[in-house]
Amino acid sequence: MKALLALFTAVCLAFAAAPASAEVVERHADGFTLRYAVRLETTAGDVVLAIEDIDGWWNSAHTYSGDAANLTLRMEPGGCLCEALADGKIFEHGRVTAFDDDHLALSAPLGPLKERATRADLTFRWPDERTGVLVTLTFIVEGPGLGAMADGVDAVMHDQYVRFTHYIEYGEAPSDAPAA
Repeated sequence: MKALLALFTAVCLAFAAAPASAEVVERHADGFTLRYAVRLETTAGDVVLAIEDIDGWWNSAHTYSGDAANLTLRMEPGGCLCEALADGKIFEHGRVTAFDDDHLALSAPLGPLKERATRADLTFRWPDERTGVLVTLTFIVEGPGLGAMADGVDAVMHDQYVRFTHYIEYGEAPSDAPAA
């Protein structure tokens, strides 16, 4: 009975931590749009701090160096989402295009999109409402033939979003288990 209760509790916690909305909202031959959203009992300030602390929640499996501790994000227009590599070089994953009280936007052709995307807009939104903060991540990607990559990119970005929201709620990311 204890094992059954433990399993039930684990399943409930997994569903509680899952985003309320996560999906490929648009797909065509040359692009796609991903959107993830969940309402959290937190503050806009906590969301901003979590975004800035990207090395605390980003999955190390999705870095070139193999260690998310090498990531930095300067939260100002023109700021770099960068990764320090072992050879001393800095790799630019994206640039901040806008930042204000309720959103951060980056041009961020991540990973295999770097050489192929003509557009890769990654946007975090956190409107503060009476019932909590709706934390949304939207990723709009366009480029020749990139619609075929929607499911793979969705798997990676969904993992990042779950880690991000977990970090906001608990102050730490889930372990760096192998990525889906």
